[in-house]
Amino acid sequence: MLARTDSTNAEALRRLAAGEAAPFWVLADRQTAGRGRRGRPWVSPAGNFYGSVALRPGGDAGQAALRSFTAALALAETLDGLGLDPARLALKWPNDVLLDGRKLAGILLEGTSQRGALALVVGIGVNLASAPPPGAVEPGAVPPVALAEAGLRLTPDAFLDALAPRFAALEAEFAARGFEPIRAAWLARAARLGQQITARLPGRQITGRFETVDETGAVVLDTPAGRQHLPAADIHF
Repeated sequence: MLARTDSTNAEALRRLAAGEAAPFWVLADRQTAGRGRRGRPWVSPAGNFYGSVALRPGGDAGQAALRSFTAALALAETLDGLGLDPARLALKWPNDVLLDGRKLAGILLEGTSQRGALALVVGIGVNLASAPPPGAVEPGAVPPVALAEAGLRLTPDAFLDALAPRFAALEAEFAARGFEPIRAAWLARAARLGQQITARLPGRQITGRFETVDETGAVVLDTPAGRQHLPAADIHF
């Protein structure tokens, strides 16, 4: 484990650029410039999990982006194995893990082209010991929660020991069978499936019933204007 880094994603990308063989994990006790989706800061106190797995997945960028579902499913299955009741967990499209309806973990994918091939980093942050304070959360966002509040106390090292083999197993399944089995397992845990949600996009928002996730990973909403397939959006309940 690194004592400190700017972000585990940035460190993993640097190692890939330097030629380190993938897959590999980068784990840090603290991040000085942790980030989430759309450049949002990720508060990174000691005791929580900040890890990134580096891959050379093959295929195109669209296929690589589906690893957000693999990572979210790996997180949920890891927590199952640690004794957490699966009924307390849900997966929020596209890349959050919820505990009792609050945000426990987030995922950030970043890719780069190296020698004509795609390299991918999957960053994972889990509130093991503490959750961000209310002032660090955007208005309207899902409130955060820490795993310790559910009675599970784990070090980042111990959590990685449980997560890494589960992620590797799902990555092997993805390589052998494609996205469909991952998609089906993810949907079985999807937050608000069949319910009304709002997708916020630049300059507009769309409200509809969360129908499914399609084969490209896009969220599908049933709206008064018809079915909408949205490859990217911020989802609000």
